[in-house]
Amino acid sequence: MFRASPQVEATQKPAIGADPVTAAPRRDLSPLRRLVPFLTPYRTAIAGAFLSLTVAAGTVLGLGAGLRALVDQGFAAGNPALLDKGLLVMLAVICILAASTYGRFYLVSWIGERVVADLRRAVFDHVVKLSPSFFESTRTGEVLSRLTTDTTVLQVVVGSTVSIALRNMLLLIGGSVMLLFTSAKLTGLVFLVVPLVVFPIVIFGRKVRKLSRESQDRIADVGSFVDEALGAIRTVQAYGHENAERRNFADRVEGAFDVAVQRVRTRAALTVIVIVLVFTAIGTILWVGGHDVLAGRLSAGDLSAFVFYAVVVAGSVGAISEVVGDLQRAAGATERLFDLMATEPEITAPANPAPLPVPVRGAVAFDAVRFHYPSRPDDAALDEFSLSVAPGETVALVGPSGAGKTTVFQLLLRFYDPRHGRVLLDGIDIRTADPAEVRARIGLVPQDPVIFSTSALDNIRYGRLDASDEEVRAAADAAHALEFLEQLPDGLNTYLGEKGVRLSGGQRQRVAIARAILRNPPVLLLDEATSALDAESERVVQEALERLMRNRTTLIIAHRLATVLNADRIAVMEQGKLVATGTHTDLIRQGGLYARLASLQFDRRDDDRAALALPDVAE
Repeated sequence: MFRASPQVEATQKPAIGADPVTAAPRRDLSPLRRLVPFLTPYRTAIAGAFLSLTVAAGTVLGLGAGLRALVDQGFAAGNPALLDKGLLVMLAVICILAASTYGRFYLVSWIGERVVADLRRAVFDHVVKLSPSFFESTRTGEVLSRLTTDTTVLQVVVGSTVSIALRNMLLLIGGSVMLLFTSAKLTGLVFLVVPLVVFPIVIFGRKVRKLSRESQDRIADVGSFVDEALGAIRTVQAYGHENAERRNFADRVEGAFDVAVQRVRTRAALTVIVIVLVFTAIGTILWVGGHDVLAGRLSAGDLSAFVFYAVVVAGSVGAISEVVGDLQRAAGATERLFDLMATEPEITAPANPAPLPVPVRGAVAFDAVRFHYPSRPDDAALDEFSLSVAPGETVALVGPSGAGKTTVFQLLLRFYDPRHGRVLLDGIDIRTADPAEVRARIGLVPQDPVIFSTSALDNIRYGRLDASDEEVRAAADAAHALEFLEQLPDGLNTYLGEKGVRLSGGQRQRVAIARAILRNPPVLLLDEATSALDAESERVVQEALERLMRNRTTLIIAHRLATVLNADRIAVMEQGKLVATGTHTDLIRQGGLYARLASLQFDRRDDDRAALALPDVAE
């Protein structure tokens, strides 16, 4: 696989929503407000966590007052009884602090886990509603990164960082008040240095936010690369590209590492600057306070309490400077997640969907349809395409690659809407109907069957989730899949592996056919459903398909013309247009594209038969 360098790919990333990947990073924490609806249901837990946090912070601040009394009334007055009492009070305070810390840690962590779980569900629920056109221009790995990496960042912030920030804010405010009551003069000196501390926090914080966003984007690159490489592992190994893929992966990992190191270096510099400024200020204030004690303007207990509160305030400022980076990363992650959730699906149910007729007839019609794929706006996939299929009729779509056969299926399933014209199901324009109702009447057997990483039983039941085990077995039997499924180690409960790797191509196809049989749809779409089968399997599966097709509307995409000879009609397509319709005999008589395709395939088959007969002639 040939790929651009990580640096080139970083500038060519597909957009999600309002292009959050390449957008300039925001400089505030306002995106975090979008989490409020996810926090609101857990008001009680939040209130309990805040109460525990307040008690813990108040307990710490109370230690300063106890220290003042201990120094002035215990040490200075030589009162041993007060020292004994001080020990008991300290033990009681420790118990209160431990209990409140436990409550804060448990409740905040629970809230973080719960909110992130809800957020992941909300994002996934939204993503699965997005139209296929979204995934034409967006890598799956990018979406996975937002569901995993970004939500993990939020989990850390909601379940820890916010608590730390609030606790230190309370300590900062409470400590500042206690400083003011202890010594207004020294407190004034303390707050002279506050701007010196805040300024680098703001400047470096913006840089951390930018680097954090870039780091998350590089991690998304890594995830996308892994998803693509492992998904094509057989191709990678077949072409001997293991070493090339290792080098490509290493480049992406190193790119992510370099950005992460820049972010860590910036945060470390921020922390160093804050520590130097804060503790230099504390040293200066101690020097001034010491002179006040010697001059009798301040008691030793007041200076001890002031130092304690100054350390608390300084520690709070330092902690806040550290969590600002985490909060900014969370703001970036929140922005990315909600940009994804703000992406509107192009295919939605109308406010008042038109009801489809009951009972179902299965009439399908395309009326002067013109359609362009979003990724190819200048190339019409269908051009003035009109075709009517009567209820119960079997129509085969034939034509060269790129003729628009698969597009017909995509529009009928309403994965896309045509630019012009209408697609009708039982006389109803499907744009006016609920897409779920339309798709519920259609069964699809694709050329490349989709097998989920679960059991055979669940794979077949995907056709109708409320089907019983007996109905699933009957569908498997009708698709001639029951025999080989029962031979698996756990029968139909056997895990089939990722993408069904434990089954052969023909077996996967028969599982997909069983799924369609179980669905029992009025309209059946077969995309060369027997192409992956050997001759014997094709014979038995063709029998199952013939039973399935009986009395239902069927559209067949056919590459091998021998599979559609018995179709009621054959629709010949070329460059998105319908160029001819009729039976095999009629189309051969008319000449044209179908006659040429038939001549190529059937003459080659005759040549193959002749070649196989040559040894007999030689004898």
